[in-house]
Amino acid sequence: MAGGSAELELFRRRWREELAGGGKRRRREEAEPGGREPREAGEPEEPGEPGYLVLARGLLDGGEAPARCRSSPPPGRPVEEAAGDGGGDGDDLLGQLIRDLNEINEVPFFDVQLPYELALKIFQYLGKAELGRCAQVSRTWKILAEDEVLWYRLCQQEGYLLDTSISDHSCWKLALKDCRAKEHTLRTNWKNRIGAVSQLQYELGKVLCDVHSSDGVVIAGYTSGEVRLWDTRTWDYTAPILEPMHGPGDAGPQPHVSFVRINSSLAVAAYEDGTVSVWSLMTGREPIHRYQHNQRIQALALGSEGATVATASGFEVKVESPDDKGFWQTTGTFEIQKLVNFLNLVPDVLGSPVAVAAAEDIVYVLKGEDPGKILHSVYGQPVTCLDVSAHEAAFGVKGFGWLLNEPNQVLLYNLETSQCLKKLGNSMGDFTCVNLQDSPPNMLVTGNKDRRVRVYDLRKSESLCSLYAHRLGVSAVQMDDWKIVSGGEEGMVCVWDQRMGTKLWETHARHPVRYIWFNSHSLITANIPDEKTPRGSSIMDDDLTAHRKHRGIIYAYEFSVDQLAVESVLPICRSSYDEVTGYNYNIGLAVPYDNI
Repeated sequence: MAGGSAELELFRRRWREELAGGGKRRRREEAEPGGREPREAGEPEEPGEPGYLVLARGLLDGGEAPARCRSSPPPGRPVEEAAGDGGGDGDDLLGQLIRDLNEINEVPFFDVQLPYELALKIFQYLGKAELGRCAQVSRTWKILAEDEVLWYRLCQQEGYLLDTSISDHSCWKLALKDCRAKEHTLRTNWKNRIGAVSQLQYELGKVLCDVHSSDGVVIAGYTSGEVRLWDTRTWDYTAPILEPMHGPGDAGPQPHVSFVRINSSLAVAAYEDGTVSVWSLMTGREPIHRYQHNQRIQALALGSEGATVATASGFEVKVESPDDKGFWQTTGTFEIQKLVNFLNLVPDVLGSPVAVAAAEDIVYVLKGEDPGKILHSVYGQPVTCLDVSAHEAAFGVKGFGWLLNEPNQVLLYNLETSQCLKKLGNSMGDFTCVNLQDSPPNMLVTGNKDRRVRVYDLRKSESLCSLYAHRLGVSAVQMDDWKIVSGGEEGMVCVWDQRMGTKLWETHARHPVRYIWFNSHSLITANIPDEKTPRGSSIMDDDLTAHRKHRGIIYAYEFSVDQLAVESVLPICRSSYDEVTGYNYNIGLAVPYDNI
């Protein structure tokens, strides 16, 4: 920086000498007979004076160029003449001077001059509207306010294009504008239910048992023992059916699937006979790991990232994960005093995995080789729902009732200090679902048997809104910064505007809504039957399928498509043609359709 300043001072000194020499020549010409009259102080320069001399004088003094020099040359004088007047290599020197000043630019801030880097640092604290106003001040401020570094930083701060670098776009201001326009279109589509809806069905699977999803990839388990995958982003997945690992004594019908979980790299299924199978989404259909419990599995958890599986069977909780070489092993086995109802793995944990288990009226924190630590325990107050985030756990507790002044509440605990942070709610009904991990910061949403969805601000310990949602109680709920999606026991899915507290639209199916997941552009809901072996579900004893009204159904909504839901693409148009031909009375629902 010191070398650049020295070169700039040397350049300025050279130009002052040339300007001084030019001034002496002009005074000699004015002193000659017939020459021009001397110009008074404050009198404007005559049009014959070289424009580059006036521009250079203004730049050397540290200010902007005079207005006459910034404007275009007079119409009667060619540009070449104005630029070349004065002879020699003055035009090249002037251009080099301007380019150097742009590189080591001193931006005018009122009555002081600041280096470009320092001015850019100041402008980083401005928002979009402030930068737009600053761009109207002057040409120098416009160049500064439209710097790519500023708009790249704004784009990152608003959550757009997080996985890109500054060199990926030539104009980050335009990129931010396009991202905001797409977000506005998506919000409009959400509110007006504009898009495509698809039904994810697998007829040979019989009755739907459990559903889970991760970033648009849906996994479903059925009473036939089969596990099915769909990729709602592309509708072209390499392993649509995950095959279980058959042992030597596994002849006969497969047991029902109890639970399924999926993340970005693994899929896990737990069966009625206590078997747990783990598949890698990268290698294919065959499972990469399998282990067995002696009793029926009551709860299954899979880490949101990485490869950690936790299962609860009887009075035992087992945690499995691969080592550095990829060999799966049991990282922890914990003995619990009561049967586990809910099990979650704490996300974003470094080192050994941490699990939170709710067994009737006791909540445990299970870490690696350490014995289970009791987080909460009140005799006679069972836990009705559970969710965990990176540092906190939220669970609903059923109180003793109004007679003992113990209403039902949601308790928020810190996992590191084991301290109760908040007690939320004051309801007669049981809290049936709570969502902490997927909610915005300092927010929590719950569903209750009293038919209401409640949103809590964790900083104020009070309910921001209470929505009368479902006739038979709320069974699943999720929210983001502007909307709430809830599902009820009667099979209805409702989408709400959080700020207005109004219902935007609803859909209805036969069975209770047991699973809801959405992101900015898609929504996945699952209506799962409570009865897995309904009476009269098949026409004949050897029928492979159940009637469609008993199966349950999965809906996938895509709002980034400008298409009405009733006009969405039919399943026949995206069939993989890898299933059997038609069978029995459901022949009209089977694929491939061109064989019918």
